[in-house]
Formats: sequence, structure tokens, C-alpha cells
Amino acid sequence: MVVKREKRHEFYIHLISDATGTTLQGLARAALAQFENITPTERYWPLIRTHKQLNRALDDVEKNPGLVFYTFVDSQLRRELKAHCHKLNIPCVAVLDPILKAVSSYTGLIAQGVPGAQHALDESYFKRVDAIDFALGFDDGQNLTGIEDADVILVGVSRTSKTPTCVYLARRGIRAANIPLVPRVPFPDKVLELKTPLFVGLTESPDRLIQLRSSRLKMDSPQASLFGNSYLDPEAVDEEIRDATKFFRKNNWPIIDVTKKSVEETAAEIMFLLQKRKGKNPPDKKDILS
Repeated sequence: MVVKREKRHEFYIHLISDATGTTLQGLARAALAQFENITPTERYWPLIRTHKQLNRALDDVEKNPGLVFYTFVDSQLRRELKAHCHKLNIPCVAVLDPILKAVSSYTGLIAQGVPGAQHALDESYFKRVDAIDFALGFDDGQNLTGIEDADVILVGVSRTSKTPTCVYLARRGIRAANIPLVPRVPFPDKVLELKTPLFVGLTESPDRLIQLRSSRLKMDSPQASLFGNSYLDPEAVDEEIRDATKFFRKNNWPIIDVTKKSVEETAAEIMFLLQKRKGKNPPDKKDILS
């Protein structure tokens, strides 16, 4: 006999971690994104490392039953959490276990079992901090002194997600700078002479660009007078994008159309290009999006 489960579109999801929980959040949200018409209420429980702290989370789970995703290395806390969820008859998933088992099986090594090991204050941590500082210091072409130390330089017209993409890349330890293309303003020659950074051109559809610029001007209404009429004029915007594309192609830069891409997707493409470059293989034509 097949028991037909009642469909749930609104439910609680408890994210319980002995570290910051950012990895757990990312995995859970990636999974939930595959389901349509759901409204999950997220209950976030980071830095749970004692029985007292866990009990507070368990009390909330009992009051608001729902899915439980967790990342723990402490075996006693794991057993306590699983037993409590079993008693409540709710799913309890250790999201990193399949990954850890696969790595352990392949390498023959045992996971070290340290909470928040990925956030240790090691060389990679300080590299990420330095990259974030770099991205903020070389945002929007305001500073060019030292820009030769960038891993990647993003170039594009106004509102092509240059800054958020740089910040996202910085969180991955990548030094990213960005320079805007402004109509009738020459691009700095000394930057064009640089050989070390990877240059990437960002473009966007005229309609989407106008929409984003209009929204931004409404937010920055006191500064709206600083922009000319051409900033939102469809013909001018179309010409601006065409000129930018010609400029990118003239310099043989990879081009990414960000119209339908999230910052994460754009950053992923840039990281792939950087990876190929470090492998001393030039990007194939299929990797240069236009």
C-alpha cells in the first residue's frame, strides 16, 4: 500500500551548525531552489558547540517542526540531534557527510573533525581579506596606482554589475578591480598596456540596462541631475553598448553578457577563464561569450 504524502508548500527549515553556517545555508538554498511554489521559513542556528546551545535550537525545532539540516563534527551532539528529530518524526540530514565520505574513500585519509575548519585564520583567510580590501580600493576606476597587481580587471558601461562581481570574486581570494566605460572619456592607456591581469568585458541588453539605471536614479534622486539625458535614452544606450562591445573585441578580451546572469554565475565564468589562463591555455572561442 502506497501512502500518499500531503504536499507542503509552506514549511520550516532549521539550519544547525557548529560553525558560521554559511556553507550549510548555501547548500540548503541550492536544493530549495529546485522546487517551485514553496515558501520555506529559515531558522538559522550557527556556532552550536555545547549541549546547552543545542537545546535552545531543539526547543525551537519542537515548537516549529520542519526539515533539519546540520553540520556537526561532535559525535555526541550529532546523536542528540538525530535522536530528538527521530522522536519528532522529522527529517534530519547531515549535509556534508556524503562529501566527507567520498573524499575520505578516495584519499584514504580521515577528516580532521574541526568545527569551522574552512574559516581558519590561515594564509587563504588573509588572502581573502586582502582581496576584499583590494576590490574596494580599486572600485569604479577611482584608483589606478597599483592596479597592475589585479588578477582580473572588469570593464563595462554603467550598471553591468562590475562592483558586486568584484566583491564576490574577492571573497574567493581573487584580486578584482573594475573600470567603467564612460562615453567620450578615453580609457586609460597605461591600463591597456598591462599584461598580467585578465581583462573581461561585461555587457548587458539595452532594455535591462535602462531598467537598472532608472531604478538607481530613483534611489539616488539628489544625484540624478549629474547624469545627462543620454544615460536613459534608448538610442544612446544602444550605441553605448555597441561601442563597448567593439572596444572589447578590438582588445581581444573575453565578453560576458550579464543580462540573465546572477553575480555568482558571472563570477563562475570569470573564475573558469582565470583557471584556463593559469593552465597556460587560452580560452576557446566557446568560452568567450558575446
